Order: sequence, then C-alpha cells, then structure tokens
Amino acid sequence: MKRILYCLLIFPIVLSAQINESDTLKVKANLSITGFFQSGNVETVIFRAKSDISVKPWKKWVFKTNNSYVYQEFGKEKADEDILSLNFLYFNPERKLYPLALGFVSTNFRRNIDVRYLFGGGISYQVFSKNKNWLKLSLTGEYEQTHFATFDFNIDEYDGNESINTLRSTLWLNGKYHLFKDKLIVTHESYVQPSLENSNNYRWRADLGLELPVWTFLNFKINYLYTFESIVIEGQKREDQFLTLGFTLKSY
Repeated sequence: MKRILYCLLIFPIVLSAQINESDTLKVKANLSITGFFQSGNVETVIFRAKSDISVKPWKKWVFKTNNSYVYQEFGKEKADEDILSLNFLYFNPERKLYPLALGFVSTNFRRNIDVRYLFGGGISYQVFSKNKNWLKLSLTGEYEQTHFATFDFNIDEYDGNESINTLRSTLWLNGKYHLFKDKLIVTHESYVQPSLENSNNYRWRADLGLELPVWTFLNFKINYLYTFESIVIEGQKREDQFLTLGFTLKSY
C-alpha cells in the first residue's frame, strides 16, 4: 500500500492537456483528483484536484474554464491551500484574429494572498495552425485587485496596504507541437504581466511540457513551471520552480 501511495506522489495523474479553443468539438473536458497520505514519524497530506472544460454555448462563441485546488500539509502544519479559476470567453476563435474576455479568481496561502481578482479583455492571433500544431499570441488588458493577509512587503512603498490594485497589460504566448510522427508532444504556456501604473509591479510565468503518448487517451508527461512575482511579503522569495512527472488523461 505504501509503495502505491509513493507512486501517486511521484507520478501523479495530471489531466491538464492544453485545450485549443479553436478546435471544432463542441465540448472538451479533463478532470483530475490526486492525493497522498503518510502517517507515523512523518505525517504528510497532499490533495490536488483540477478540471479543464471547453464548451460552445452558441455557434460563434467558446467558453473555457480551468479550475484547480491544492492542499498540502506536512507534520500537521498547512503548507499550501490554493484555489485558481481561469475563465475565458472567445468570439469566432476559428478565425486568424479574434477577441476575448477573461476573468480570474485565485488565492495563495504561502504568499499570504487572501483573494485576487482580475478582469479584462483583448485579442488573440493565430500565428499558425496546421494539423495538430499551433501557436497563438494574445494581448490583453486587465484590472486587478489583490487582498493580502499581512501588510509588510519586500518593497517599502506598499507597506501597510491591505490590498494592491492596478491596471495591467498581458502578453501571452501558447503553443502545441506534435513531433517525430506524434511520438513527442511539446506544449508551452507563458505570459508577461506588467502593471501600467507602477513599473516595480510585474510578474511572469513559463509552463513547459513534454509528453510521450502511451495510449490514445494517455500520455506520460514531464512538466516544468516557473513563476515570478515582484511584490511579495517581506522575507519571501519572488520566484518558484516546479518540475513534475506524471500522466495526462484526456477525453478527446
């Protein structure tokens, strides 16, 4: 039993295959629930859940939502409890250039973020789309409001602020490529997100995945995630890096 639990921790099932909103299928869905529990000298609890859904409510519209929940506890002390909801509404995504609206809601226990809201819109451009390979570039503008649990920051001018609000501009780059006759799949999702009001308020994120198909609906996956945030609570590091191994399951 312990060996099975360790395998679940080291090789979690990751159902987060990148969904292309320009595909013609009316409904796409992924769902993941993984966990790990260890008791005794060291007590560990890890729970992760993630869903990714894309639907066509009307002929020219596509709604895509990605929701995740993470909880981690080590030695009966909570290390993470995060919620992330990414929501997009696209109009005519089968075209080369099309508009989009977005709304994000997130929390982050480790970074002392009680809740963060972000709403906006912009345009997306298909750089190329051929067979299963595609590359997209998007430019959006957003209003963001972040409420923190503590008010002592690494940049002194923000000290004492319960919330930090700003207008942002975001440059997104997403792609997916099938190489060597579909024996290797490369995915990447990245963005740069500066504030339009304060030059010292910015963040970026890079998410790179390599997938090896095992079965029609199952791929082995290596994933690297890098995140950077310029404004953090005093004493925290600005960057985080994650390297994970797992599997991708998909319904299409």
